[in-house]
Amino acid sequence: MVPDLNRDLLLPGKNANLNARELDRQISLLNALLYHVENWENFCTAHELIDINRRRIIRKPHLIQAGLRAPKAFLFTSNKN
Repeated sequence: MVPDLNRDLLLPGKNANLNARELDRQISLLNALLYHVENWENFCTAHELIDINRRRIIRKPHLIQAGLRAPKAFLFTSNKN
């Protein structure tokens, strides 16, 4: 089940003359794709936390989630890519 998300999406394309039905289809397909991509597991796989206070890098997904839910000073997110 894909929730209906209210977000602004920029859809570049070759065909600028989309009718409303085609545009709605494109948006629903994009929302379905983003729903599966934008989740905690994938985010924690692609990122790590840098804790300046403790001088360590956090790579475990459950610790990344806990660190982002209760943010504190000098805790930074870094993309592994």
